[in-house]
Formats: sequence, C-alpha cells, structure tokens
Amino acid sequence: MTQPPSSLYLLYHEIRTSRTDYSYAIEAAEFERQVELCAKLGQTSAPSLKPEITFDDGHISNFEYALPILKSRAVKAHFFITVGWTNQRSHYMGWQHLRALHQAGQSIGSHGWTHTLLTHCSPRQLGKELLDPRLALEDKLGTSITTMSLPGGRYNKRVLAACREAGYTQVFTSVPRGEPEAPGYTVGRLNIHGDRTRDWIEGLLQRDSKVLADLYRRYYLKNAVKSLLGDGLYEKLWARLNRQELDTPGEGAAANEDPAHH
Repeated sequence: MTQPPSSLYLLYHEIRTSRTDYSYAIEAAEFERQVELCAKLGQTSAPSLKPEITFDDGHISNFEYALPILKSRAVKAHFFITVGWTNQRSHYMGWQHLRALHQAGQSIGSHGWTHTLLTHCSPRQLGKELLDPRLALEDKLGTSITTMSLPGGRYNKRVLAACREAGYTQVFTSVPRGEPEAPGYTVGRLNIHGDRTRDWIEGLLQRDSKVLADLYRRYYLKNAVKSLLGDGLYEKLWARLNRQELDTPGEGAAANEDPAHH
C-alpha cells in the first residue's frame, strides 16, 4: 500500500531585500514569513503537509539572507550547489560560505558542475556533472554527499541510472507532489516563485486542497509543451514569461540562471 504524502518540499533560488519581477527571486521579508510557517507546522500535528525547504544553485543570498532567517527559527534546509560556480562566479557562494552552512547544521547536496541539463549529456559529460561535484563537496566539506538536485528538473532513466552510479542515494526533481515520511529515490519539489505568499502556501499545504493536484497536472502539460517546442525555443519563451534579467550587473543570479529550470 502506498504511503500517503506527509511532506512537501519547497524549492527556492535567490533572496532579495526588495520586490522584483524576476520570478526566481523572493523578497527576504516574505521568505521570513514562509520560514515562520514551516517552523510552526513542523511543531504541530495539524492535518496538513509538513513543508521542507530546499535551495538550488548556491547564490550568495542563500548565505547572507536565508541562513540567518533559518537559524532564527531553528529550521533546517537543504542547499544544492552548482559546484563549478563555487569560488568562481560573483554573487555565488565560496567554499567558506558552504563550510559555514554545513557547520550551522544545514544540509548540502550537489546541483551538478556547470548546471548543464543532464538529458543533454554524453556518458563522459555525465561523469563530470555528477561524480566530480560530489567528490569536490566531500573533499572541501569533510562530509558524505549523497543527494543530487537535477538542473532544470530534467531527467530520464539514463540520467537516474547515472546518478546511482555516481553515488547518490536520493535525487530531487521539480515534480510538484507531496512525499511520504520516508521519500524514495526521487523526491518531488514545488518551485516557489516570488509572487507566492505565506497564505497561499498555507492553503496549499492543507490535505484537502486541490491546488497541489492542479499544479501537478500543469507540470505534465508544461512537459508536453517542452517536448513540442524543443529546449531552445522553450528557453526563450521561459525568459520572456519569467522576466529573466539578462542585463543584471556583475553576473547576478538571473544572468546565470538556466531558464530551463521548469
């Protein structure tokens, strides 16, 4: 018998101090309200899904803004790092930041080496994108790295097999679904856009809510559109709809973000 879902993993990217039209960035004050909700629901037995927080990419705002908020509410999150950007790109974390996250009790996982869509990789490229970042994180942080977040949420059977071969015991996707108390090999997540509010998330987490099921249906419709358009055309459409900031100064998160995340 399938276990009923008990958790919903939320996916964040960048934190900013003010509102922005870029959909992958959330205002710090709103993020704090959402973390308060996570702390509240984590301590109750209310009939709702328990929210879990994850981050992709490794933007410096995760350390500067998210970590203090998480610590103030005693909330643990999972940070998936694009390892080839670490200590290399401005506005992304360095190894000192990742060590501080780890020492603060936060979880660290891999988000690939260059954020390349894994479904586009040759077997040799998959090795670089999967094994190299795990080994680098383990070497620099002195801890075992067993979780992987899929760039762009893209995967197939070949990619999942390569993740297992590279030593990952759990792979986080972008499929918006609830998970049982003990998730399986693939773990679904819901991308939280900048216009999502605490109240919207609280309603979504109610077990009788139809919102999550609707988002799940939309996800598969979007996948059908991706297949029809192809990655190149879909990425251009994504950038327009999500107001990607192509002229962000200093290689900001928006300029480096892969528009194929969803």
